[in-house]
Amino acid sequence: MKRKTILSLLLLCAATTLGAKVKLPALVGDNMMLQQQANVKLWGWATPRSTVRVTPSWSGQTALCHADDTGRWTIRLATPEAGYTPYDITFDDGDGPLAVRNVLVGEVWLASGQSNMQMPLKGFAGCPVQDGLDDAIAAAQTDKGVRMFNVPTRQSYAPQEDCAGRWMTTQDFTDVMEFSATAFYFASNLSRALHVPVGIVNCAYGGSKVESWLPRDILEAYPDVPTDSASIARVQPDYERPMLAYNGMFSPVRHYTVKGIIWYQGCSNVSSYQTYAERLATMVQHWRGEMEQEQIPFYFVEIAPYDYGSGNQANGARLREAQFRAQSLIPNSAMVSTNNLAQPYERYNIHPRTKKPVGHRLSYLALNLTYGKKQVCCFGPQYKSWTVKGREAWVMFDHLEMGICRNYDIRGFELAGEDRVFHPADSVWLHWQTNELVVSSKQVEKPVAVRYCFRDFMPGTLIGGNDLPAVPFRTDDW
Repeated sequence: MKRKTILSLLLLCAATTLGAKVKLPALVGDNMMLQQQANVKLWGWATPRSTVRVTPSWSGQTALCHADDTGRWTIRLATPEAGYTPYDITFDDGDGPLAVRNVLVGEVWLASGQSNMQMPLKGFAGCPVQDGLDDAIAAAQTDKGVRMFNVPTRQSYAPQEDCAGRWMTTQDFTDVMEFSATAFYFASNLSRALHVPVGIVNCAYGGSKVESWLPRDILEAYPDVPTDSASIARVQPDYERPMLAYNGMFSPVRHYTVKGIIWYQGCSNVSSYQTYAERLATMVQHWRGEMEQEQIPFYFVEIAPYDYGSGNQANGARLREAQFRAQSLIPNSAMVSTNNLAQPYERYNIHPRTKKPVGHRLSYLALNLTYGKKQVCCFGPQYKSWTVKGREAWVMFDHLEMGICRNYDIRGFELAGEDRVFHPADSVWLHWQTNELVVSSKQVEKPVAVRYCFRDFMPGTLIGGNDLPAVPFRTDDW
């Protein structure tokens, strides 16, 4: 009798499991964050041609959709205002309900790029995040407003429909240590400023190039990029292979409804800076189309100072210049500078430990440009024009709403005369009445060009009155 009872229970459990036909992607799971006041897209698989009933607890109203011949279904749900009330969503195709629990509604952003976006709060081996462990502890104890989904690094020759992973909360210290540091500081600052939960879908692959995040049909137009599987497989290092991160990582999350995108990438494209701005713009346009969100903001990070070994060619500086130019090619985009965030001893560290200011600067862009908090300054000084007065170069800047912070120890300027040889400025002072910087060098009698931090590794000290750094620039095109 006892054996029959146990067998009956096992059969009942098996029947229940087999009867739950609805299958959901990893992104649509427990603890997920949904974009507030939006028609969010949810999707999954069920019995082919079945009717799928979706019931969110915030309204109690059931919405219907139909699975196609392959079992694929999609639906859009109207979400309420953001808040900290947890919700459930039930999915049922008639063969047993499946419930997703502890769902929050707030602001959702996609974070992507390469290793400086991927870098977790616990840091990498030999590359710590400044105060990362302390912030992880604090988040696990007090910050309930941030959740994150880490898309596992994966390469694929064919577009994928799903990925591994799960939504993580700040209530588990081990999970928090795996949060992208840059994305966490972005999200936590937004959460505090807006008083709403913020979720991050972190889709970053260390060492990836911008071409890694583009599909085959676009890459086929680039003569320098291989697109057949055999040629791609020969690309070394393997993390620079084109197309494969797009297929393996972006494709599974492209349907998720987000408010915007933050991006930190470029180091692997330093040697191909000439094509970077246009290809980044193409990537953003394509991603927006794939996500069916044509106007979502795209905020990105200027690569940090690092010695790439390109000497006077300054390929790193030229890539930063291309990033700055990309803003004019990408509607609803903006860039933050990191020029003052690398320390001298980090000259050969591609992963600077200072990540909190990077995340915060990205959040300033979002607060000002996306959420209308215009009192939040989000741009540092940007080069506008210059004139020559004798031996002096008088340089004007945009975005000086709060002026220039300092009138001493301004490092990073160089001048060149007609011989095109650059010399460090030995005098830089601020003309208070006009907010112009007056730059000169005893070795340059008549300046014909001015540069600021236009080298692979040259952290500068010029900052605006809002504590944001000046963007590196040059006045020449040599």
